[in-house]
Order: sequence, then C-alpha cells, then structure tokens
Amino acid sequence: MSALFTRRLTAPALGLAAALVLTACSNPTDGGTTEVAATTGARTKINLGPDQKRITTGKVDSIAAKVPTEIRKRGTLEIVASSGSAAPLTFHATDNKTVIGVEPDIAHLVADVLGLEPRINTVSWENIFIGLDSGKYDAGFSNITVTEERKEKYDFAPYRKDDLAFEAKKGSGLKVTGPEDVAGKTVAVDTGTNQEKLLVEWSKENEKAGREPVNIKYYQNVSDTNLAVASGRIDLYLGPNPTAAYRVATAGKTEIVGTYSGAGATLQGLIAATAKKDNGLVEPLAEALNEVIDNGTYAQVLKRWGLSEESVEKSDINPPGLPKTNK
Repeated sequence: MSALFTRRLTAPALGLAAALVLTACSNPTDGGTTEVAATTGARTKINLGPDQKRITTGKVDSIAAKVPTEIRKRGTLEIVASSGSAAPLTFHATDNKTVIGVEPDIAHLVADVLGLEPRINTVSWENIFIGLDSGKYDAGFSNITVTEERKEKYDFAPYRKDDLAFEAKKGSGLKVTGPEDVAGKTVAVDTGTNQEKLLVEWSKENEKAGREPVNIKYYQNVSDTNLAVASGRIDLYLGPNPTAAYRVATAGKTEIVGTYSGAGATLQGLIAATAKKDNGLVEPLAEALNEVIDNGTYAQVLKRWGLSEESVEKSDINPPGLPKTNK
C-alpha cells in the first residue's frame, strides 16, 4: 500500500481510542455491564447479559414490499456474522450462548423495518462469503468493509465508518504511522479481511524500498491473538478499531499505537450490510437503514455500544470502496 493511503496520525489523534474511554465493571444484578464514557463525560452502561432489551422499530410496508418474494414468504432474514468477531461488534453474552453486539443490534433494526424475523448465524470469516454466494444467508452484518474488488460479487448498504487500529503490548514504545514502521515486525491479522490486504500491500512496499517485509501471522481464534499481543510474543495486531479500543480499556494489557481509515487517508472506509450481487436485497436493506437513521433508533444503537463516532448520515448503495490497488 502506498504511503499516500496511510493516515499519518497515532491513536491519540484519531478514532475511538481517542473518542471513548471504556471501563469494565461487574454487576451481578443485571448479568454484567460495561460502562462507556464519551469525551463529553456522559456515560452509557452496556448490558452484557442475555436479556438484551434491544432497541426496536416498526415495520415500513413500502420498504418491506421490496424484499425479494422468496425471503418475504419465508418470513426470516438470515443474517451472517463472523464467529471470530469480538466486543463490541459481535460476541456472546454472559450466558456464552446469546449473540450480542452492535452488528446484531443494527441487523435486528433492519429486520424490524422489513417485517422479518432476524436469525443470526455465526460462522468463520471465509464462510460468510461462501454462504452469501450459495444463498444460504441473505445478508452479512459483520464489520465488512466496502471494497472495489468485493463490489464485483456483492452489493453493499453502508451503516458505519471503518477505522482500523494497530494494537501492541502496553508500554511497547511502538508507533505506526506508515509502512516503514512495520518493516521486520511480526504482525497478526485475520485472513481474508480488508486489513490483511492492506498489511500485505505495506509489506510489498517495504520490500520494494529495500526494507524488511512484514512477518504476517494468522491465529485460529481471537483469544489466541489477544494473548500473543498482550504477552509480547508478537509485535502488533491489525484489526477493527472498535474491538481494539474495547480490549485496551477493559483488559488494560495492550495499547493502540496507530490508526487509519480502512480505505486509506483519501477515502473514508465504510462498513456495510452485504448481499449477493443483484439478488434484489440491497435496495430494501439501504432503505431500511435510512429509515432507522431518520427515525433515531440507529443513533440509539450506536450510542448504546459507544460507537456514535462511527455513524453515517445516509446509506448509499455501493459507494466508492477500498481500491483494488492502493496507489
């Protein structure tokens, strides 16, 4: 990836690491909570229990009528998310069974507008796209970045900004502002993700410049990655900024040492509801998202999870995404 597409700011200057202060606490009366404090000083208490009392909204017949007939007749919206995701995106409640997070909450709002019962299916990252391709799942709500390459096979309806973060062991002294800062470093990343693509491009750029490539590591699950970073076995982990900020504050063993837009400094990355291309679902998905943006329930969900900074003003179908080449 070209240095042109790096956001040359460190964690204190950008993203949720600066916008949020998260502190964990346990409350046996409500199944466990986490408090989220914004820079304004206001606090939001996140419910981690299985009884989520999700924010809901009403069905809009004119939008629901645009849902493909097969899905309307079935009566369910088959939603797919990554089982490898983490708080506050998609994770398990204190019962270790109920799937909760900002992604399921937004998916539930969309299903409400469409008059469908939401069914959350958690699978490995690569199986999200296999399932969308086969028609097993209708829509992905799983921190999926809009990219020009993905737009060849999928349609997108954005609902959050996409910022990524480099996470390191607390007190590491590292700062990541560009490709040269990860030369020769051991960096973990999730396979098949936007951040993997960016890291591979950075590694290639380092080699072209005569620097050492990045030693890229892959782990099977989030807990292994977190342990490797916190223990210092690896130098860095590159992943979604929301999950990094959550870990930094609640575990206190790591720190964010660099952030940038998932699409680069010249383009704000976007996270989107993802459907198989031309299957007729993206228009009602986008209209449902715009409905909840307009009626305020979308803002309530983001505030609930401490992610108000990632809000979008409108869901535009298939907006510009991460370029195929980052030059």
